[in-house]
Amino acid sequence: MTETLWAPWRMEFILSEKTEGCVFCAAFAAEGEERRARLVLARRENALALMNRYPYTHGHIMVVPRRHVSRLEDLDPRERADLFELTVDAQTVLKLAPAPQGLNLGMNLGKAAGAGIEDHIHVHLVPRWAGDTNFMPVLADVRVMPETLDATWNTLNRGFGSLEDRG
Repeated sequence: MTETLWAPWRMEFILSEKTEGCVFCAAFAAEGEERRARLVLARRENALALMNRYPYTHGHIMVVPRRHVSRLEDLDPRERADLFELTVDAQTVLKLAPAPQGLNLGMNLGKAAGAGIEDHIHVHLVPRWAGDTNFMPVLADVRVMPETLDATWNTLNRGFGSLEDRG
């Protein structure tokens, strides 16, 4: 028996109008409700954490330096420190909820390495669970997400809020 699995977010990505400019720079500029619309979780002086709109698994966070650069060596020491301090905070939040069994952490530097946005570097934090990889991405170009982006944002945003409450 054949079952149908719907992944409507994928068609949204395929058909969406590609905007001019950098989505990360726009996320830094966002204020108020636009921050949520852009899936921003935390913003610090030199770094930003936001959810990936087209994630590999739910809870996929990206941490981005404020300055639009394509190479780590172009960041000054304070910018690098802020980028990785926020990366550690994002890992802390992910460990609490959605509480993965593992975590992929990485950067795709350059188009050949798989960078979708190659001119503004960013760190990916991808939560992982035993058995979360199956035949769907390989055979059907479909990822199965266990909850909506909005529900995941609510959970992760509460986690980042508790970090800020610690001072």
